[in-house]
Amino acid sequence: MEHLGTPELLLLANGIKWTVLLTLIGFAGGGVGGLLVALARASHIGWLKVAAAGFIEIFRGTPLLLQLFVVYYGLSVLGFSLSALTSVAICMTLNASAFLGEIWRGAIQALPQGQTEAARALGIHYRSRMLDIVLPQAMKLSLPATVGFLVQLLKGTSLASIVGFAELMRTGAIVSNATFNPLLVYSIVAVVYFVMCWPLSLYGRRMEKRLAGAPVAG
Repeated sequence: MEHLGTPELLLLANGIKWTVLLTLIGFAGGGVGGLLVALARASHIGWLKVAAAGFIEIFRGTPLLLQLFVVYYGLSVLGFSLSALTSVAICMTLNASAFLGEIWRGAIQALPQGQTEAARALGIHYRSRMLDIVLPQAMKLSLPATVGFLVQLLKGTSLASIVGFAELMRTGAIVSNATFNPLLVYSIVAVVYFVMCWPLSLYGRRMEKRLAGAPVAG
């Protein structure tokens, strides 16, 4: 059994870096896609609502692990060879788009319809109505659920190891095999995940209490 040294710790630090980057890529891409999906689901155009609903059901109704297999291994069979990073980024973006789209769609439709009707009666254009009236309120309303999903997205990056991408979980496995000390290595990995996720979870709970009008615990 070998002790953890500087090279192993640097490898774990590199895995942390890629875990954070994957989370940011998935959340940023999913934010753009999720907004489009939410607007499509909340629209009055029938085919657009159906297409958005189908997209949501597919990516929410299948495991992210399966989606990674299909994109990374399935597309290579069809002649589209993608790198592990590209495959993971695509899957996490599409998956996040579906979840965030449904979260934000619920927030948009939870707003009082009278506001939208009044804005329409005043002749406010759809774009201005959404950007200035609907979306700011909807985003504030959906903030706790959005933060909660961000936590799930961060933990979901561990599935990238299945296609050989060296994020935190994968580098943990490499260090564990090199040092023959899985208990220590995976304990460190677990602590790192907790340190990254716990502040976000705490922030989400605080926002939820604020929106509910309850006092925020210190």
